[in-house]
Amino acid sequence: MGIDVISKPVYQILSELTQEPRLEVALPLAVKDLVRLRLKEAVDQRTQFEERYVMTFSEFEQNWEQGQIPDPHSFAVEQDYWEWEAAVTDEMRLRELKATLP
Repeated sequence: MGIDVISKPVYQILSELTQEPRLEVALPLAVKDLVRLRLKEAVDQRTQFEERYVMTFSEFEQNWEQGQIPDPHSFAVEQDYWEWEAAVTDEMRLRELKATLP
């Protein structure tokens, strides 16, 4: 793999961020960092919802279905539901990706 595969500015940024001049080493390092960063963001978002509602998403979903969530069809609660579900899904997907990285 050589510098001709990516643009010179991207190569320079990648090399600077990873402190690695070899593209075949720098690229996997950058991908690992990106997965780690995205995973942290998903975990942080999930945790914020858990703290706000004092329950896990599966508990929230079950309470939603049983009509135990106040004002469940308000814009704010529905938006929380979809964003929370997305955070949980992203976290699972990113954990799977992280496990496949060398």
